[in-house]
Amino acid sequence: MSDGPDKSSLLQSALASYQGPLVRYVERITRDLDRAADVVQETFLRLWSADPPPAAPALAQWLFTVARNLALDVRRKERRMNPLSDGLLAGAASADGGPVEAAERDENVARALAALSRLSPNQQEVVRLKFQNQFSYKQIAGITGLSVTNVGFLLHTAIRKIRQHLAPDQSAAGGLGAAP
Repeated sequence: MSDGPDKSSLLQSALASYQGPLVRYVERITRDLDRAADVVQETFLRLWSADPPPAAPALAQWLFTVARNLALDVRRKERRMNPLSDGLLAGAASADGGPVEAAERDENVARALAALSRLSPNQQEVVRLKFQNQFSYKQIAGITGLSVTNVGFLLHTAIRKIRQHLAPDQSAAGGLGAAP
């Protein structure tokens, strides 16, 4: 190994910081938690083999790009479409508070997931990269291969659609029984 950073400490730091977010991201693509874990393991093996390894500022984008490409390869090979599993995300809700708060939180999570599921796959992916993983538009563009402008458009459109879906039903106010 050259005079660069110690690969072992880089790998340990990357595992601690990115393993969980990568598994969640890849699980959305592969639709299978076990396959996602395998893809993430392969991603870290590629990090270990990289010479030179990516520098710290670009490490997250490099990891997500490699993981995305591997996950898409897995999906192409399997050629099967399974529904997205939102159980992992729904199960991540905090158990704090009483049963009323828990029921309200579960309802809000279900509504948000329903709104997210109505988006196109591209919109879902950029929303998750932006809000679950806090990537910049430029990083998302690098990961997905889209232009920065396209990422911005997809996010803007997705957020507008989510807001519309989550807004209180305006048609109920002027519905049946209203005075002419």
